[in-house]
Amino acid sequence: MTKGYQMPDGFLWGGATAAHQVEGGWQEGGKGLSIADVMRAGSKDVKRVEDPAVLPGQVYPNHWGVEFYTHYKEDIKLFAEMGFKCFRLSIAWTRIFPNGDEATPNEAGLAFYDDVFDTCLAYGIQPIVTLSHFELPLKLVTEYGGFRNRQVVDFFTKFAEVCFRRYHDKVRYWMTFNEINNQTNWHDSHPLLQNSGLVLDDSDNWEEAMFQAAHLELVASAQAVQIAHAIDPNLMVGDMIAMGPIYPLTAKPKDVMMAERAMRYRYYYGDVHALGAYPVWLERYWAKKDIHVDVTDADRAILKAGAVDYVGFSYYNSSVVEFKDDNPDMDYDESVSTVRNPYVPRSDWGWQIDPVGLRYAMNWMQARWHKPMFIVENGFGAYDKVEADGSVHDDYRIDYLSDHVLQMEKAVVEDGCDLIGYTPWSAIDIVSASTGEMKKRYGLIFVDANDEGEGSFARSRKDSFYWYQKVIQSNGEIL
Repeated sequence: MTKGYQMPDGFLWGGATAAHQVEGGWQEGGKGLSIADVMRAGSKDVKRVEDPAVLPGQVYPNHWGVEFYTHYKEDIKLFAEMGFKCFRLSIAWTRIFPNGDEATPNEAGLAFYDDVFDTCLAYGIQPIVTLSHFELPLKLVTEYGGFRNRQVVDFFTKFAEVCFRRYHDKVRYWMTFNEINNQTNWHDSHPLLQNSGLVLDDSDNWEEAMFQAAHLELVASAQAVQIAHAIDPNLMVGDMIAMGPIYPLTAKPKDVMMAERAMRYRYYYGDVHALGAYPVWLERYWAKKDIHVDVTDADRAILKAGAVDYVGFSYYNSSVVEFKDDNPDMDYDESVSTVRNPYVPRSDWGWQIDPVGLRYAMNWMQARWHKPMFIVENGFGAYDKVEADGSVHDDYRIDYLSDHVLQMEKAVVEDGCDLIGYTPWSAIDIVSASTGEMKKRYGLIFVDANDEGEGSFARSRKDSFYWYQKVIQSNGEIL
């Protein structure tokens, strides 16, 4: 047992999930098809395939998730037993607008989330809601081209407004686009589809398409912030950044400069979200690379007026880059620029484990963006073994979380970082977004289901459940 720090009064301890990874019920209550519904299962060695439609004979694990759609009352009761003060979840866009472009919302979908939020509030748990978490309506991809199309901005802001008006008296904290900066890795079609609904071919300029779609998402986010504040000035709307600091491999000046270039490229989204304007370097980069992004004066005014209220972020790992002679301009390409850090261990899925990086990242973001922060994902995907008595002894997860929470607490108590709360990933086992697996387990609660969706879906408490219960009871002092 590690001695931690008491967190400030009112600190929001909780846990996190996403609709497409837990809900299931993919055709229930009038729900339409999202991009998550056409993503096949994969593994750490096999990329997930995105189909143009649901095809016979294929396995789509997001169709069942962990059946939160029918188990949510039981699950939220377990969250309350752990002591959750908040619960981060997302609203499935296609439960509210099944195709994304309807004139009126789907009442059955709205009513479902009414009941989820009411159940949370009955236990004193604040819902923390993400609007777009990797599940764009499929029709907005196939017929509109995703966020390269300005019409999709209008569809998103309409969805956002419906949610704000319906739930503003139940939900105070919102986020717009989950891990919007994952698409920095634009060489990979997977994040482009998940983030912006882009399906590209060799005739497209992939980097330009990414910047254009990201720009319209940033505009949509800024408009959503303004809509929320007009409906209810007490609403807090944040962005959501996938944060992992990028270190230089050595103290060689060119390695250090390469890391600086990588950080600014990967996190410019946060600059626009929090500061309301594009950094000068990026517009010069576009000119140098002959990248054309449709940024209007009206867009710039919207971005300035719609800066976020706080910075939501995920933290799992850090990465490392080194300068290479064949890249004299120090352009960042996540697929080839990163190298292994020899000073930190790695998970079974190759993710570098770096608790100190969380403290570093919090200080970096505080100094750069000057906003309150909210850690809305932090967790350890691992193989879990169920013992004969049904217990799961996940000391490895407890060690990971304990080490990260301690660094988080140091950032708050010693460094003065402004942090709203902490929701580890994940409150309960989920279908992994990156691989589509159940065996890559993150939860504090075990769900009896395998990669094929077979099992009882019964819930049980892991050792980490009881550990986290003590953390919350002590407000962070007992780790």
